[in-house]
Amino acid sequence: MTVALMWEARAADGRGAELLDWARAQILVPAPARREYLRAPQDRVLVLTWWNAPYDADLPELPEPAPELITRAVHRWRFESVAVD
Repeated sequence: MTVALMWEARAADGRGAELLDWARAQILVPAPARREYLRAPQDRVLVLTWWNAPYDADLPELPEPAPELITRAVHRWRFESVAVD
């Protein structure tokens, strides 16, 4: 089974690049099968990690960044892959 973990944060004004750099520097052990970084308006950063694991597996997740780097708490979701077209 493939599980995707989604991590999304909104950076403090003008600190989107810094938040993206911070997210890219985080090390997950074990490493995911795949890791992708995305950005959006309002200095939002999204990190998707893919794991070959059961849905309820205990998997490492990105932590909360320093409070001064973000405008709100990080949002996290877990998804199960159902199809790839």
